[in-house]
Amino acid sequence: MNRIEDSEVKSAVRILEILELLARSSKPLRLKTIVMELGYPKSSTFNLLATLVSRAYVVRDEAEAYRIHEAFRNGPGWSSGRDAKLIATAQPIMDALRDSEGETVFLGARRSDGRIKLLAKSVSHQAVRFDSDLTGSDPAFCTAMGRVLLAHWSPEKTSAYLSKERIVQITERTVIDRIQIRRIIERARVDGYAISDEEAAEGGSGVAAPVRDSSGEVIAALDIATMSSRFAACRNQMIEAVIRNADELSYRFGYRPQAADKQ
Repeated sequence: MNRIEDSEVKSAVRILEILELLARSSKPLRLKTIVMELGYPKSSTFNLLATLVSRAYVVRDEAEAYRIHEAFRNGPGWSSGRDAKLIATAQPIMDALRDSEGETVFLGARRSDGRIKLLAKSVSHQAVRFDSDLTGSDPAFCTAMGRVLLAHWSPEKTSAYLSKERIVQITERTVIDRIQIRRIIERARVDGYAISDEEAAEGGSGVAAPVRDSSGEVIAALDIATMSSRFAACRNQMIEAVIRNADELSYRFGYRPQAADKQ
């Protein structure tokens, strides 16, 4: 071995080689296949994969196969801390919601400037579907997730965001009147969900609900995104589904409505 190889840390090398293998693979790989490909002991490989899953770099599906998270395959998108835990906890719920509703599901969080960053997605298997890259940021004033997150931000910060954001006519249906936008945001806080119906994308609609931590703070938004024609046909069903699954994700983060109300 050369000097660089001598200085390598075995566990770090193995983690990187697992990620590289999963990134090269076009389909999820089972533990047996990973062990065979890399020649690592089964027990230590399982533990390394469990670490990667817990940090949201890798997703373990219902068939107990592993795949690299799409945010990291396409990059940039490396996460840590609360975002990583959000992704790891939400992905199984998102996959199940996608399968039950047949539509694409997104998880988004609020950036410090008020815009939305997409953390994770579970893309519909339908031939005609809604999709978006997990890169960049989206405006909050016209998106379902953005309206939910603005509704549960401080009024001062929401006002600051609306004063700085370029309120532009993205589609013919985009609401650009700031007074009306504020009413929509307030309605989202009261209703517990928000809708964007062909306001952020032509032919695309979405409904989002808040995700809370144990203190009751809204830390993310869960969103069902679909074609507008399908949303019109299943509007109430999608609203109920996104609220139910956002509540389940909040529960997994320790949120208990009665306990939070007493604080």
